[in-house]
Amino acid sequence: MWTIIALNAMAFLYQLTLSPRELQGFLYQHALVPVRYFDPGWAWQAGLPPTDVTPFLTNTFLHGGFLHIVLNMWTLWIFGPALEDRLGPVRFTILYLLAGTAASVTHAMFNATSQIPVLGASGAVAGTIAAYAVRFPFAWVRVLLLLVVIPLFFDIPAVVFAGFWFL
Repeated sequence: MWTIIALNAMAFLYQLTLSPRELQGFLYQHALVPVRYFDPGWAWQAGLPPTDVTPFLTNTFLHGGFLHIVLNMWTLWIFGPALEDRLGPVRFTILYLLAGTAASVTHAMFNATSQIPVLGASGAVAGTIAAYAVRFPFAWVRVLLLLVVIPLFFDIPAVVFAGFWFL
C-alpha cells in the first residue's frame, strides 16, 4: 500500500513540473480519454493510438490537484492497512489495480464520446473501501465532517461509510 501511495505522489509531483502545454499533452497520453477507444479516427487525428489501453490503468495514478490526491491517498491510508494485512501485499495490489481498471472501463463505456481526460485513484479507492466493508462489515470508522470551520468527528459502521462513498 505504501508503494501505491508513493507512486501516486511521484506521478503527481511529476505533473507539477510540467508546463500547462506539457501537462495537457501528458494527460491526453496517460489519462483516460474515452472517445479515443470508440472513435479511432478522432484518436489518430489527436495523435493517440486507439489500441494503447495503458491509460485504463495509468490514469489511476494521476490527480487533478492537491485536494484530489490528498483525499484519495488519505482514504487509502485509512482503509488500506487492515485490508492489506488480511489479503497480503500482492493480493491487495491486485485488488487495487483491478478496481481502478474496472472503474476506468465503466467510465469509458458510459462516456464514450467524451474528449475530456479522466484521472484519479477514486475508482481504485472505492474498490478498496468496498472490499474493506465486505471483509470487515462490523468495523467502525471515525469520520470527520467539517461544518464550515467546525470539525465534527463521529463513528459509523464501515458498510454505512461505503454506502455514502458510493452515493
